[in-house]
Amino acid sequence: MLSVPLWAWAAVLGVILLMLAVDLFAHRDAHVVGVREAAVWSGVWVALGLGFGAVVWWAWGGEHAAQYFAGYVIEKSLAVDNVFVFAIIFGYFAVPREHQHRVLFYGVLGALLFRAVFIAAGSVLIASFAWVLYVFGAFLVITGIRMARHRDETVDPERSAVLRLFRRFVPVTDTYRGGRFLVREGGRWVATPLLAVLVLVEVTDVVFAVDSIPAIFAVTREPFLVFTSNAFAVLGLRAMYFLLADLMHRFVHLKLGLALVLVWVGVKMLLLDLYKIPTWFSLGVVATILTVAVVTSLRSTRATTG
Repeated sequence: MLSVPLWAWAAVLGVILLMLAVDLFAHRDAHVVGVREAAVWSGVWVALGLGFGAVVWWAWGGEHAAQYFAGYVIEKSLAVDNVFVFAIIFGYFAVPREHQHRVLFYGVLGALLFRAVFIAAGSVLIASFAWVLYVFGAFLVITGIRMARHRDETVDPERSAVLRLFRRFVPVTDTYRGGRFLVREGGRWVATPLLAVLVLVEVTDVVFAVDSIPAIFAVTREPFLVFTSNAFAVLGLRAMYFLLADLMHRFVHLKLGLALVLVWVGVKMLLLDLYKIPTWFSLGVVATILTVAVVTSLRSTRATTG
């Protein structure tokens, strides 16, 4: 069991809050986030995530660093699936590009909170009932197979039960009111479409967390490493969206690659009592699957880009 002092937890949370404050200050004025700006911020978040991995290596050794990096890569790759869905939601609601960052910012705050709860619950379950790991493993294998079989299906926000419930119980304006989520009309508070978008983004991340959290428990059971690998990967989700949103049509094989990653980590979890697959080897397999998926996708769609 990794011994992590309270000050280390406090320091990590402090860094996360500080970076969120810096990001919020940098985007305090609504504007369209361009590819160059998104690339710079993506570089910042990736450097922060890799830098923390180096700290883990220095403080707790190579094996724990490998576990952190494996969790980080898995979460980062699965986050791409979030980007696909976010692009569909923003397109369906015709969210002005200058307000998309605001939605994603608060979406990330909610994601960090929900994932912390899921990680705490998962750690308690695993500590109390070791067989839960096999349930997680089987779930990941089944989820990966289903993802592969339905990889060509697209999300339809109009069919969302959450959206129907939201519209039923919450009055919503017909048009956007700048970047505001709530406005006062006729003596009462009403939601803008931007709040409906935020609710769908939060629910989407919760659904994806159901896959990603068990996947990270396949490479490490250390709550500190599970949380930090999740947190540093999720922090870069907004920049990743603005960097990749216009290129989503090119990653035609990525969904299959993500499905294979889920199956791989699920099998790794199911084999725990039979054979412990080395963490570095597992990380290499995940990286290879994703690299092949991206390269083959770009080559397959090269002709369509002219």
